[in-house]
This record gives sequence, C-alpha cells and structure tokens, in this order.
Amino acid sequence: MSAASEYLQLSRESADELVRRHAPLVRRIAYHLMGRLPASVDVGDLIQAGMIGLLEAARHFAHDKGASFETFAGIRIRGAMLDELRKADWTPRSVHRKTREVAETIRQIEAETGAEADDAEVMRRLGISAEEYHQVLADAACSRLLSLTASDDGEETGVLEVADENSLAPDEGIEHDGMREALVEAITALPEREQLVMSLYYEQELNLKEIGAVLGVSESRVCQIHGQAVIRLRAQLAGWRD
Repeated sequence: MSAASEYLQLSRESADELVRRHAPLVRRIAYHLMGRLPASVDVGDLIQAGMIGLLEAARHFAHDKGASFETFAGIRIRGAMLDELRKADWTPRSVHRKTREVAETIRQIEAETGAEADDAEVMRRLGISAEEYHQVLADAACSRLLSLTASDDGEETGVLEVADENSLAPDEGIEHDGMREALVEAITALPEREQLVMSLYYEQELNLKEIGAVLGVSESRVCQIHGQAVIRLRAQLAGWRD
C-alpha cells in the first residue's frame, strides 16, 4: 500500500470514528432546537439533516486549526438543521401576509406619531380583535426559527440573512455591515421587555418555557412578546427590503 493510500485509509477511519463518537451531539442539538420550534416540526428530519452536517464536518475537519471537533461539528450540524428548516417552510402564506400587514401598520403609526405603536391602535386600524392580534404575534414568533432572516414571501432574500463574510464582494460586505448596524439600532429601540426576550432567546438560547420562568409569565405570553418584537423589527427595517 502506497503512502497516499495509507493516509486516505487513516483519514477515512478517523472520520468514521468522529461520526460514531459524536452522533449523540446531533440528537442533543436537535432536541435543543425543538424546544424553540412548533410541534409540527419533525425532530427526525432535524436529526437526519444534522447527521449529514456531522458527516461533512468529519470529512473537512483540520486537526491543526486549533478548534475542537465538537465545536466545529456543532456549527456544521446546527447549520444543516437550519438549512433544512429554511427549505421546508411549513408556514401558510396567510401567516406571512398577516404578519406583513401588522408590521406595515406599526410602521405607519410610529412614523405618524414618533412614538411606540400602541397595540389598541394597531388592532383598531386593522379591524381585528385582541384574540386575532395575539394570534398574529404568536404566528410571527413561531412561523420560522429564523423569522428575522427570511423574507415574508418565502424568497431567499431576507433582510438579515447571515452569510459567510469571506464570500461577500466588497460592496456586499459594506451593505451587510450596514444591515447589522441597523438591526442593532432597531433592537436597542425596542421596549425593555422585548429586548430582554430577544436577548434570552437569541443570545442565551433559552426556550419559551425557560424565558417564561425568568419573567414570571406564561409560555404563550412570551410567544406574544417575542412576536411583537419580531414584527416591530420588521417594521423598523422595512427600508432594507426596498
């Protein structure tokens, strides 16, 4: 056996061992994500996508780069699962439409008044009940895991899509940085409780039940607060879609 053949054999065995040893990581990440997703998402689909991510991680892992394989694989696994969720958008188009209508109404009210849009005024202008309004907020929060990165019509042109910055052209990089700055500014303008929910959900990666325990409110109420924040951010960042 040549030196090259021996190297390839050892690399293959090493990759197989990495996959076998880290398979439980796929399930752990999948069930962690499920805590933040509606019951209609099949955890089996996430695990299947995650295993593909793990295989890719094992094939491309470089031991001399400094990062641990678990850290490297975790990023690939999570990315594969998020890609699967993007492709399998289960949200009815009516949910996207209603979310868009509420966001536009909030934008109009805040442009007219220069103040935070009042829920009662939003409901009055839309001609909907509090129950219907709260359902829209819940749908906005739960319609997609990456509700801030996907466009309302299902196209892959989301305002806040996070790409590999190394693959961006110079002008695209500037625009990307501008979007990030706009997002940060919009988040800091949110009401305090909405800021806290966004931080706990996206930065600390707590699920809705855990956030409810922190705030002392029900899981459904957290979902409403999250939805309100998502819609308010979409209204604030509407200019990036034009």
